Amino acid sequence: MNERKAYCRRDVVGVVESGSHQEFDEIDLGIIKLLQRDSRLSFNKIASELGVSTGTAYNRIKNLEGKGVLKGYTALVDPSKLGFTMTAIVLIQAEGTHLVEVEKQIAEKDCVVSVYDITGDFDIAAIVRFKDRNGLNAFIKNLLSTPYIKRTVTNVVLNVIKEDFRINLL
Repeated sequence: MNERKAYCRRDVVGVVESGSHQEFDEIDLGIIKLLQRDSRLSFNKIASELGVSTGTAYNRIKNLEGKGVLKGYTALVDPSKLGFTMTAIVLIQAEGTHLVEVEKQIAEKDCVVSVYDITGDFDIAAIVRFKDRNGLNAFIKNLLSTPYIKRTVTNVVLNVIKEDFRINLL
């Protein structure tokens, strides 16, 4: 096994939710892998691929949905094909007592893809997408006029090397 895989490897796959840790068996992990590859698969196809009954596949999927592991089903879209050719990473310093409020305000904006609560010199990292730099410019100016935001640093993405939010369940 190469160093990178050893670093990323998860020997015990589980999720921590509200202080509890839950482990998943091979059927659950197989379902997740299949649905990440193609979220349009039928219950019958999933059952066939995993060697279980359709009822088992259905119940397992509903259980994973109920636990919030499967949060939804979506298509993987290439943003540049729709004209969203500009991606930026915006680092934001906010006043500590209003951090959650600021994060929620940022998350509501249509151009925002992700919002992360981070450590370091900045409090928030936001990934944003635009069709042109005018959109980015307007977003940053609006952001800086938002109460409780002290400072921002914007990094424009030049090339996307990897962008894949699916979990690799080795």
